[in-house]
Amino acid sequence: MPELTKTADDAVVATASHVPDKPKPEKTRSLWGDAWRDLRTNWVFIVSAALILILLLMAAFPGLFTDADPNDKDLANHYLQQPNYGHLFAADWLGYDAQGRSVYARTIHGTRASLLVGAGTALVVTVFGGLIGMLAGYFGGWLDAVLSRITDMFFGIPFLLGAMVMLNSFTDRSLPVVIGALAFLGWTQTARVMRGSVITVKQADYVQAAKALGAGTSRILLRHVLPNAVAPVIVVATISLGVYIGAEATLSFLGLGLDGVSWGNDISDGGNQIRVARYIMLYPSIMLSITVLAFIMLGEAVRNALDPKMR
Repeated sequence: MPELTKTADDAVVATASHVPDKPKPEKTRSLWGDAWRDLRTNWVFIVSAALILILLLMAAFPGLFTDADPNDKDLANHYLQQPNYGHLFAADWLGYDAQGRSVYARTIHGTRASLLVGAGTALVVTVFGGLIGMLAGYFGGWLDAVLSRITDMFFGIPFLLGAMVMLNSFTDRSLPVVIGALAFLGWTQTARVMRGSVITVKQADYVQAAKALGAGTSRILLRHVLPNAVAPVIVVATISLGVYIGAEATLSFLGLGLDGVSWGNDISDGGNQIRVARYIMLYPSIMLSITVLAFIMLGEAVRNALDPKMR
């Protein structure tokens, strides 16, 4: 009898040990989590992010890449002297311009001005345009009509032509002035994108539930509407950053951009010696093209990761 009891107990223990564990609930995956998982395996994002990281290092720490002064003029080094491609990363590696300044040093130091203009303009445009679009899309009615008509008025102004007219009225074209001129005319697209996104989000069930529970307007906008409507704006800002860098270089090429070291100024100066020394404008042009392409590629990769239709 005791043996039968022991056998029964062993069977109960064995059966209990083979009971499958209750599966753990999976963590809820957010849009940003899925986007980051896709971006980590996207070679377009990896290449563009690596290029932008190198550009950021050039802008923040140009001394890591060259110890030459971009404004040092040595007339003994003339642009008719060919670049010494054997002296890697030296002052004469890419030759000298007409004033005896190192083309390589100016190309490296010009990164800071271009990135500051692009990032500063994108930040101002995103904040201001996003605010206008969020207010117009959420409240609608007469406020939406007024803000939309103002947006249409600014949208009808040619971007580069308007920036040229504005900057031509300033004698000191410093960094804040250039950023202000570009942002003053460039916020319209961000406002339109944010408005459309907010109109879609405000009809969601969680927004209606927050209203029914008595949540304030500011809380609904900041806690429910903005986090779910900002993704398309981030994509537009990333792509537009490269556009603003190209716009600044174009204005500098025309003599209406930043005062100082910039790729646009160097390309403009090199145009006078293009027949005898093409390299003066070649290397700043290459850096400008790589920078604009890197930000456009990054924006496209982020857009594909955030768009559920692209999965």
